Amino acid sequence: MRRALACLVALAASLAACSDEPGTSSSAPGAEQRRAQQAAPRPDAAIPRNPQALADRLAETHAALAGAIDRWRTEGDLGVFPPPNEVTLWALHQQRIHLLLTSRRALAQRVLERLPTGQAAHLRATFRARRGLRKITPPTPGRYRTGPPEPPRTLLAHYRKAQRRFGVQWPVLAAVNFVESAFGRLRNSSAAGAQGPMQFIPSTWDAYGVGGDVNDPHDAIMGAANYLSASGAPDDLTGALYAYNPSDLYVRAVLAYADRIRRDRDAFLSYYSWQVFVRQPQGGTRRITGPRPF
Repeated sequence: MRRALACLVALAASLAACSDEPGTSSSAPGAEQRRAQQAAPRPDAAIPRNPQALADRLAETHAALAGAIDRWRTEGDLGVFPPPNEVTLWALHQQRIHLLLTSRRALAQRVLERLPTGQAAHLRATFRARRGLRKITPPTPGRYRTGPPEPPRTLLAHYRKAQRRFGVQWPVLAAVNFVESAFGRLRNSSAAGAQGPMQFIPSTWDAYGVGGDVNDPHDAIMGAANYLSASGAPDDLTGALYAYNPSDLYVRAVLAYADRIRRDRDAFLSYYSWQVFVRQPQGGTRRITGPRPF
């Protein structure tokens, strides 16, 4: 199927085993997570450039975000939007660090050498996804329509329903949703006319949209699962994703994010809390980055 990747967004890995929860593993609470209720950083907080200081900052941010997400699960409500303020701020700081390191390979390698295994894997997934997507969908100027996504509990229900009906694992559907529209935040159609949170061109939607509304998150997710299933998923997931968007870089990006969502209990809610537009330092000035592939 010839279709365009959404103007926004964003491991060849086996996704054969997948749980019904957002991720299947999580580190045991430790001193870092117990300290995670520290004040969240400002949206424009300075980011260190020294490799050890930056690795320490990223590890601290990862732990603080994990603590904030845990409180969101236990004390908050995954059925409402937006996320708690502390989750938003820690997720934004994590995103800004990932964006910085994506474009600075030498610094990124020195930081990776200093990170624990799980945090390094999370950062590598961002590199695999963003560096590839940036080549096929560079950021373009223009006016962008954005809006709030459905709450995470609602999206999870849609993904799981689609998994039960079509056999496509929910982390894959979440990753496609993330790459295509930041979970529905981006409301523009692509230059090729692809529409909705899962970015279907009209002819493909007519064939696989099961009579739904391309702009409705539930219907779009069901249509995407239907198309991936008809294209070979879950047995040939790589081939199905290539049919969805004929680019090896696109396939790698979706698999990288899906793998993190499957392996890391916090990854879905972390990615969900990332922003479309991000303030990034550049020399002595600050610029707004986005929208671009996640």
